[in-house]
Amino acid sequence: MSATDFLVEQANLYPGKVTVVALGPLTNIALAIQQDSSFVKNIGQIVLLGGAFAVNGNVNPAAEANIFGDPDAADIVFTSGADVLAVGINVTHQVILTDSDRETLASSNGKFAQYLLKILEVYFNYHHDAYSTKGVYLHDPTAMLAAINPSLITYVEGAVRVQTNGITRGLTLLYNKQKRFAEITEWSDQPSVKVAVTVDAPAVLKLVLERLME
Repeated sequence: MSATDFLVEQANLYPGKVTVVALGPLTNIALAIQQDSSFVKNIGQIVLLGGAFAVNGNVNPAAEANIFGDPDAADIVFTSGADVLAVGINVTHQVILTDSDRETLASSNGKFAQYLLKILEVYFNYHHDAYSTKGVYLHDPTAMLAAINPSLITYVEGAVRVQTNGITRGLTLLYNKQKRFAEITEWSDQPSVKVAVTVDAPAVLKLVLERLME
């Protein structure tokens, strides 16, 4: 079964009860939306890791990697009318596993901690070189925890469109609907989604470290 067929099947089997946590490009979700017109109302929520939202991207100054990977799919998801929560790098860059935290993991007997230490060297080196940070950004765990415990984040609502070509390909732009424009725009009459703006970074980091050191 394809990923698209599986998403459609599960949404139909458990309407309103399935949360999809999308940690990569949104191709399969967009295909599910196009394949089954009832998918948007059947899926409970789509929590996606993606977008930069008023900060620089991590592929280029305009775009975050997951949105850049398939901007057309991202625009379909954002404008679908589904219950969407976007957790962008404007939020995930607030959650940092530091070099000191890494030393704490090294002293732990937790099987997850020891496994993670074996595979994190390249990730720490990348962050040291690319960002000059003494730590790594916890993108995926932050998005996952936002799905599990929404109280960890705050969000704003509005219409999001994605630039699909040109120098700003992959740019996500939120219209907060506070101003009524006289002219018709690409954001006009588009459904609202939720865009995370803050995160309880200490709480997220505490949850991650506790789990890793079990």
